[in-house]
Amino acid sequence: MLPFAPVRGVGWVIDKVVQTAENEFYDPAPVQEELVKLQRARDEDRIDEDEFAEREKELLHRLEEIRVHQLQQGGRPGL
Repeated sequence: MLPFAPVRGVGWVIDKVVQTAENEFYDPAPVQEELVKLQRARDEDRIDEDEFAEREKELLHRLEEIRVHQLQQGGRPGL
C-alpha cells in the first residue's frame, strides 16, 4: 500500500481540481450577472436590439445547459 500513497494523493488532488472547475463552470450566477449587465447596456442604448437579442439568446442557452447539468447531478437548479 505504501508505494501507492503518492499516486492516490495525486489522484485525490486531480479529483478536487476537476470538481472545483466543474462547480465554477456550472455556476449560474456569472451568467445571470451577465444578463443584468446586458439589459443595462440595452437600457442605456450602448447596444442595439439585434445585438441584445443575439447575446441574450446565448446566455439563456448557457443557463439551460447549467440547469440540465444540475438536474443530471441530482441537485436543485439554482436558477
